[in-house]
Amino acid sequence: QVQLVESGGGLVQAGGSLRLSCAASGRTFSSYAMDWFRQAPGKEREFVAAIRWVGKSTYYADSVKGRFTISGDNAKNTVYLQMNSLKPEDTAVYYCAAATTCSKWSRRDYDYWGQGTQVTVSS
Repeated sequence: QVQLVESGGGLVQAGGSLRLSCAASGRTFSSYAMDWFRQAPGKEREFVAAIRWVGKSTYYADSVKGRFTISGDNAKNTVYLQMNSLKPEDTAVYYCAAATTCSKWSRRDYDYWGQGTQVTVSS
């Protein structure tokens, strides 16, 4: 069994920074890409950022471009999200997800999800 465990969430003032981590444990697997999503109260879960291990290509939602940076280590199935210049609207539970194939990633059909970590940005 595979588990993705997020950490690094917390309470921060607007303009501050946080670094989220997501690490896989349990059965060894090979991921094609790992993504971050977030869900604010009363809202749908939304895509935040992704890293595709081939070429370490990265992708961002427009709302976080220039402020968030995704990075990671595919050998360890570990992904990070450096969040700078945080805004109150970034408040949400942040989830990481892993897809094991290009096909699944393209369809956002993830094999594994983490349990989430709360990020709260005060104004």
